[in-house]
Amino acid sequence: MTVELISVGTELLLGNIVNTNAAYLAEQCAMLGLSCFYQTVVGDNEERLTETLKTALERSDVILLSGGLGPTQDDLTKETAAEVLGRKLYMDESSKKRLQEFFARRKMEITENNWKQAMVPEGAIVLANENGTAPGIIMEEGGKRLILLPGPPGELIPMFESAVFPYLAKAQPGVIYSQTVKLCGIGESKAETMAADLIAKQKNPTIAPYAKVGEVHLRITAKASVEKEAKKLIKPVVKELKNRFGMSVYTTDERVTLEQAVVDLLLANHLTVTTAESCTGGLLSARLTSVPGVSEVFKSGQVTYSNKAKHKLLGVKKPSLDKYGAVSENVAKEMAKGAAAASKADVAVAITGIAGPDGGSSAKPVGLVYIACNVCGKTKVKSYHFSGNRSKVRENSVVAALTLMRQCILEYYSEVTFR
Repeated sequence: MTVELISVGTELLLGNIVNTNAAYLAEQCAMLGLSCFYQTVVGDNEERLTETLKTALERSDVILLSGGLGPTQDDLTKETAAEVLGRKLYMDESSKKRLQEFFARRKMEITENNWKQAMVPEGAIVLANENGTAPGIIMEEGGKRLILLPGPPGELIPMFESAVFPYLAKAQPGVIYSQTVKLCGIGESKAETMAADLIAKQKNPTIAPYAKVGEVHLRITAKASVEKEAKKLIKPVVKELKNRFGMSVYTTDERVTLEQAVVDLLLANHLTVTTAESCTGGLLSARLTSVPGVSEVFKSGQVTYSNKAKHKLLGVKKPSLDKYGAVSENVAKEMAKGAAAASKADVAVAITGIAGPDGGSSAKPVGLVYIACNVCGKTKVKSYHFSGNRSKVRENSVVAALTLMRQCILEYYSEVTFR
């Protein structure tokens, strides 16, 4: 089946809001085995939305619309969709009751225009919104499926996962099953080259590479009559990818993030960790402490932005700072060693660099970052040259630090455990 995404909202066209819904829905549709050939953003204009909808219905089997289901006059998605399919709107009592309960719980007065959200097209499947006021709507017409979802991601995502994903999965002939092999410490072009022969001859299952910040994800998707058979098709492909990429594979579980994989590695080896950050300003500590259960291994995190703090808190030698500068291999190494000694942690990671936009030179340009990792007294330092703005440099630095930490722990121990 083919699917088309239509995102509704003038604020999207103006760039006031980043269209994260389209990225999420496209990824979910790929997991379902749906072919997405078109994505459209249209403003809050009835005429243009009508034209967009009619075109989508001519060329796609499933149309997913997000946004424009609110209570104001410029929220036109539901009304326009109903008009295109020739359906009248009526007051859905279940949706009306949910609206009343929603406002009552918050001790808020419900205004007259809110009742507009309880109006639904005749013959529609109404999807309850557990996180907001606008219900979702599914309309089936002549083999086509028109699905309307609320715009806020906090409402759209849970509604899609609980109601729309199962609905579309049932509509697909057979079963679609996916598994993701997540890689770190390897670039997208190299990863694709290493798996090129598998990708070239793919039929069922298929392999799709996705580039993330500092990571590459390879999604293997199989189609079969039952899930068990689909898993059986995927298993040898996952095994082959593990053989090819070795230590670069940090998980084959879609739910596991890089930081969780690192924390799991620390827990499995009964290691404690501390961080010392300069240019990243605590972002590495934030990523680590976002993982449940990290309190068992995380000792402390220090942001030593100034040279004085590096010397006083981490014991970085003044001659090192004077001779090599704060952004150097020597200082990164001393930061990691000093952090480990101060906290008595088994693992210490230090980051120092030039995030920009100022502060760079021909010898040390913006984007130059040194990361050091000390594992039980053994220290490794790597230099990186990241491109992009300040935010990108900092984000890439954190991912590189997590990758280096994982690599150093695995190198310290002989056994590698894949999740």
